Amino acid sequence: MGAEPSLDTESFRGRLCEQRDKLVSIGDASEDSRRPVTLDQQSIGRVTRMDALQVQAMALASDKRRQRQLHRIDAALARIDDGVFGYCVACGEAIAEKRLAHDPATPNCVRCAGAGGL
Repeated sequence: MGAEPSLDTESFRGRLCEQRDKLVSIGDASEDSRRPVTLDQQSIGRVTRMDALQVQAMALASDKRRQRQLHRIDAALARIDDGVFGYCVACGEAIAEKRLAHDPATPNCVRCAGAGGL
């Protein structure tokens, strides 16, 4: 591994947990939007049904992004627990503290991220 980062991992843990809680609560609040749209020609017209399908598709796409971010956050929390937080998962070098400050869930240094990492 590269140079030992001098990071306040508990501060990063707090930020990651806060982000995670927020994402979970947003997901819970938008659950109804992701439910299947039922076909009921008496109560819903064709245009309204198309609108409902579009809202559902956008909610599903948003949920997919939210799930990916939750996975990144959980992985970062695991790296903190394992004592390897702040190191690139690809090359093992230290990740710049400014990069972690911007996105504490980032798993890669700038060099590896530019080479096809996350």
